[in-house]
Amino acid sequence: MPSSPTSAPSSGPLARVPLHEQVRRFVLEGLVAGRWGPGDRVVERRVAQELGVSQAPVREALRELETMGLVTYAPNKGVRVQELTLGQLRDVYLVRASLERRAVMLAAPRLAGNVTGLERHLRAMRHAATEGKTDEQALHGVAFHRAIVHACGNPVLIRHWDWLGVEAWTRLSLGWLRTDLHDNAEDHEELVEGLRRGDPHLGRLMERHVMDYARK
Repeated sequence: MPSSPTSAPSSGPLARVPLHEQVRRFVLEGLVAGRWGPGDRVVERRVAQELGVSQAPVREALRELETMGLVTYAPNKGVRVQELTLGQLRDVYLVRASLERRAVMLAAPRLAGNVTGLERHLRAMRHAATEGKTDEQALHGVAFHRAIVHACGNPVLIRHWDWLGVEAWTRLSLGWLRTDLHDNAEDHEELVEGLRRGDPHLGRLMERHVMDYARK
């Protein structure tokens, strides 16, 4: 089994993040990196020992991951990594599409046609595609969408989008389902152009764009 995907929570800026959230990120990265696969048991005590924390924040983090549908708990069997299905993926993307439809409508007037940051991610996606680096392409695709969501100015919407674990779901689906979910640069170009010219149908365009990835 691969070594730890990241280090234990440390001092500095990260220390200001609630401990259970640090643990949740640690386990999420372990899922993405393949440390735990579908059906594997995530032992609360071992995670706590590895990170040098009590079992309480680990337990809270695992409950949150259960809410996200990434792990399941069964009496006498403990916590195991959930088998990922296309149905689950579509459910997540349905919620994501609704949030991003609203986000892009709110973000458009705030960006006022300034799409420089989005173009940078677009160039990175094109480069990753040329190099055949699927995971890198997915990471920049998620960063592209995160930039739009975080530009919407609505902290509640941002918090709910972040809670979906979009990056984890995207990378997990690539690794586990082998679905063709890598972000397509041409699809994102349409969004950039829409934001640049203030397309009144941006919300519908974004919703269709997100849901297309759940149908592949």
